Amino acid sequence: MFGSGKTKAHNEIDAQTLKAMLADGSAMLVDVREPDEFAAEHISGAFNAPLSCFAPHDLPEAAGRTIVLQCAGGKRSALALDQCGKAQVAVDTHLAGGIGAWKAAGLQVEHG
Repeated sequence: MFGSGKTKAHNEIDAQTLKAMLADGSAMLVDVREPDEFAAEHISGAFNAPLSCFAPHDLPEAAGRTIVLQCAGGKRSALALDQCGKAQVAVDTHLAGGIGAWKAAGLQVEHG
């Protein structure tokens, strides 16, 4: 319905899809968790842009890659995607289930 104020649906990808996209260089991963969470563990190659100070226009240049947002479970990355939509920044994809889903799929994280 037009004028409802609801943002469009977010694109969600699963952990295996993200793994493949990172491996072939077609994705840039942005972790929107807070710095202490990121420091404790993160997906290799992720860039940290905490939701507490998230600014869609400050995201790094993706150079043709798909920017994928990720958090712990999916809620904060969805909120960041809403901010991207309001700012008219072409970022609409996040990791379904966040880093929790990544680890549940048996994929490795970096610590420290």
